[in-house]
Amino acid sequence: MKKSEVAFQNNAIYDTKKYIINTARHLFSDFSYLGVSMSDIAKKLNITKAALYYHFKGKEEIYIKVLDEVFSDLSQIAKEALQETTIDKKLLKLIKNYLVFGCKEKNLIKAIMMKMAPSDSKIKSHIIQLREQLFDLVQPIIDELIMHKKNKNKIDSKVLTSLITGMMDGLLLEYSFMNKKLDSENVANQIVGFLF
Repeated sequence: MKKSEVAFQNNAIYDTKKYIINTARHLFSDFSYLGVSMSDIAKKLNITKAALYYHFKGKEEIYIKVLDEVFSDLSQIAKEALQETTIDKKLLKLIKNYLVFGCKEKNLIKAIMMKMAPSDSKIKSHIIQLREQLFDLVQPIIDELIMHKKNKNKIDSKVLTSLITGMMDGLLLEYSFMNKKLDSENVANQIVGFLF
């Protein structure tokens, strides 16, 4: 095979895998890890299960790839927030975008943020690793908030990071459970208003 043919074939395989991951992401977001089977993914893609297994070893591998995609999008949200000019704008953008994203991704965000993993230890440890990476992305904004407040009392930025992410996670869980629409902008303004 010529180099150009190999490159074309590799691109086609990459594009197919990307399409599978994107399709599975929607299914996992709507129905959770346990609510989706390889048959469901294959059916949604209009392919055979054998064709799906050609690209991935199983549902666990697909789910981990999907979680990585979700985390990549969350990382982008944190990076966008860091571009704002003031700490209150950074925090406002982070909270608002986090809540909007969490409402859109439903079950996936619950898996990463709430550690609601299936009993599979590989997936659970991957989710814990992603959660720790998320804290590392949020922490600089919280550190800046603490420096800005110049509080005489020593504030542990890890505790405050956990408190703020926990607050957002709790809101996402409550609104999801109650099947209510979350006004992300209003909630973000209230949280930032409370902190400032």
